[in-house]
Amino acid sequence: AALRDSGVKGLTCVSNNAGVDGFGLGLLLTTRQIRKMISSYVGENKEFERQYLSGELELEFTPQGTLAERMRAGGAGIPAFFTRTGVGTIVAEGKPTQAFDGVWGDKDYVMERSIRADVSLVKAWKADPQGNLVYRKTSRNFNPVVAMCGKVTIAEVEEIVENGALDPDNVHTPGIFVQRVVLNRTPEKRIENRTVRAK
Repeated sequence: AALRDSGVKGLTCVSNNAGVDGFGLGLLLTTRQIRKMISSYVGENKEFERQYLSGELELEFTPQGTLAERMRAGGAGIPAFFTRTGVGTIVAEGKPTQAFDGVWGDKDYVMERSIRADVSLVKAWKADPQGNLVYRKTSRNFNPVVAMCGKVTIAEVEEIVENGALDPDNVHTPGIFVQRVVLNRTPEKRIENRTVRAK
């Protein structure tokens, strides 16, 4: 919401999905602040669909695992890497390919460039004032690499604890990757829940 309210335009957004109507990235799509999306899944947002099909929005599809690795590589200072994922599909169009031999046999690989974001916005469960982050459940899938790849990482957290209160073995993102911590004790969480009928 704060990014929307800033009025910034022409954003390239990297996200596993394109948000949903009226929430998350959907807010930025409604106000036409996103120029390009780099995503692996975009099927939950009607406004995204409308803008893409009318040519108002650029889209770069990236397989989910490749997207995570592109962010991890960006955070680790690796400019590019080779993967088998996407070889021979539209995902590989216009990208360099190379054959490698060895234990995997002679196969073609596509080169993927890493992602280094100007700003990363990430949610976490807990943080300390040094920016050490702890996530809950599946947020550990993407959030650590999102935090890593940002030149400036802003973490929205539900709880801030004192320095030293977090067990170092339970820290998922070290504070060196985080420049700002924002407290939001009651964030809106739109989570799909499986619903079954009563027996």
